[in-house]
Amino acid sequence: MKLGILGGTSLAKSLGKKYIDAGLSVVFGVRTDFNIDEAEWKVLNRFYDRLCPYQSAIIQSEIVLICCENEHLAQVCQELKEVDLEDKIIIDCTNGDYDKKLSTGNTQLIRRSAPKAIIFKAFNNLGLDYPNSDVLGIVKETYFCGDSNFEKIRIKRLIELIGFKAIDAGKMKNATLLEAFYHLSREITWNKKEESNYHFKLISV
Repeated sequence: MKLGILGGTSLAKSLGKKYIDAGLSVVFGVRTDFNIDEAEWKVLNRFYDRLCPYQSAIIQSEIVLICCENEHLAQVCQELKEVDLEDKIIIDCTNGDYDKKLSTGNTQLIRRSAPKAIIFKAFNNLGLDYPNSDVLGIVKETYFCGDSNFEKIRIKRLIELIGFKAIDAGKMKNATLLEAFYHLSREITWNKKEESNYHFKLISV
């Protein structure tokens, strides 16, 4: 199984390295003007030859994780439209811009661009700047949702493979709730004027 991780973000790099260390084949899809001067990206490209354009990464991969910045999502979605996505799994790891109406802008855009793909949302609670937002390494869980009950077990195992507890948040309609969870943590961080993010942990009794 090959994973394609789209985006030149800290989250993309971190998840990719975790999956490489776990023994999976990973390819990173980045925009054509992406600057790979950062040392860790140079190492990934030099020793693994894993950086390629968005569309190439999508074509090569069975499962695609979208970890790009919001300003580059439109380009990613355009590339999705130009590829046969039947039977591919796409995981939306992004958060749309804060909206009090709980709009699912990013997720809906991805779904419209990939109607034949199987869509899930996961890892969005980490944020695109992860692990910088969790310098103490306290975040040990992520929430995921999707409409395919058959593939949910597979996504759960994929999440757990890199050490996170996978919490099933139900159907894709709950993607708005997962994003609200993330935005609330950001609002608390901003109001506290602290650099480290506030993260939530669900407790079952």
